[in-house]
Amino acid sequence: MKSIVTGGAGFIGSNLVDKLLKLGHKVIVIDNLSSGQKNNLKKVKKKIKFINAYISSIKQKKLNKIFNNTDYVFHLAGLADIVPSITRPDKYFKANVQGTLNVLIAAKLAKIKKFIYAASASCYGIPQKFPTNENSEINLKYPYALTKYLGEKLVLHWANVYKMPNTSLRFFNVYGPRSRTSGAYGAVFGVFLAQKLAKKPLTIVGNGKQTRDFIHVYDVVDAIAKIIKVKKTDGQVYNLGSGKETNVNYIAKLISNYKIHIPKRPGEPDRSKADIKKLKKIINWSPKVNIKEGVSMLQKNLSEWSSAPVWTKQKIEKETKAWFKFLK
Repeated sequence: MKSIVTGGAGFIGSNLVDKLLKLGHKVIVIDNLSSGQKNNLKKVKKKIKFINAYISSIKQKKLNKIFNNTDYVFHLAGLADIVPSITRPDKYFKANVQGTLNVLIAAKLAKIKKFIYAASASCYGIPQKFPTNENSEINLKYPYALTKYLGEKLVLHWANVYKMPNTSLRFFNVYGPRSRTSGAYGAVFGVFLAQKLAKKPLTIVGNGKQTRDFIHVYDVVDAIAKIIKVKKTDGQVYNLGSGKETNVNYIAKLISNYKIHIPKRPGEPDRSKADIKKLKKIINWSPKVNIKEGVSMLQKNLSEWSSAPVWTKQKIEKETKAWFKFLK
């Protein structure tokens, strides 16, 4: 089995590569290493073929050749984070929309067996119903959410028109080993762990009572590995979360008691909880790593965040200035 993982050197991608290798796949990774995670593939370097490139910048003929005789495509490459998407929407469109189109063209020509797209639960914006299911209203609050949703629409449209075996997974809040330790202000675990290591206060947004559906990356890649075997998932979209909600104050308590509060940001939901019944019905899967176990695992490897940016209240205020300006 030959598989291609775009974004395979990143957080979720590298964990997926490990899983695929254990299942006997021959893996090609396409990644530009822009997320600063150069060591994620260190242990499997000799077992994979690595192509260092932006997926949206590879010439189509070359990309088609790379995809030749491929069985499975896992399209995880793309730009994340809210703030940079507000200031550079053009860059996000090229990476997340044009890049997805390029990959679809190559995958179609290769007549692949399954195409998995990493979509985002950010498409729900500020949900009105909990748990939130796949038929909930789409409410795109910022350019990142828009571009990931446009990518999903492409994937599903091609599944319908060209009968491609495409599946879209709307990831909720994925966390775990190898999560990004550099780049823009973003994911709560990276922010908190770097702050703890630097003996700085954890910056709690608002009152900290807001909840998120945190799912461990091991559960995510386990679900993906099962989905590729199920033909009924073709042309479908599924939520991929834990189905549980955890408030930020609880996460902070597990990490450190040294904390401060910063202003609540516009455009962010107070709650997040995925309805995962549709996914659980189609595959024999359920999340196994609870949040307490997951945070404990992260703290055992706290040194991984030694080079991560340490966000202070002042730095966050400066970084999120555009956020407050455009999303108020």
